[in-house]
Amino acid sequence: MTGTAARPVTVELLRHLRRARDHIDRHYASPLDLNELARVAAVSKFHLVRSFEAVYGETPMRYLTRRRVERAQDLLRCANLTVTEVCMLVGFSSLGSFSSRFSQLVGESPVAYRNRWAARGGPHVPGCHLFMRGALNPSGTAGRVPAQSGRSSPAAAGPTVAP
Repeated sequence: MTGTAARPVTVELLRHLRRARDHIDRHYASPLDLNELARVAAVSKFHLVRSFEAVYGETPMRYLTRRRVERAQDLLRCANLTVTEVCMLVGFSSLGSFSSRFSQLVGESPVAYRNRWAARGGPHVPGCHLFMRGALNPSGTAGRVPAQSGRSSPAAAGPTVAP
């Protein structure tokens, strides 16, 4: 937190902040900016940043980056995709910025992370299969899940593995 005194956050404001956080969770792969998040939360972007950090311990954009890196970790562990494909699927527009942020947050490069998990011998789902089944929707995670899976939301289910 900054050097300014923290003000208590009202229950009503918590609802607005939760809306912004839920929006990030649902649309992490899309280009998001503070103006859009402030619109979703129905507060000014400056108030959003201050309040979000006071409540969640990080700014909305840091939270977005962390969510993207967490999803990238899932994909690098279970899908046979290139680092570039993973980078683009989770919403980064630059491989360099993705690798840099991934390394800062995880402590190793995306390639080293993938190789370490591959050495453990875990099963990998071919990337082409994930794309064909719609499990990896480049426009976000709002796609439909096939009826036989019984799940209501791919975002809630984590990485999708074919039956």
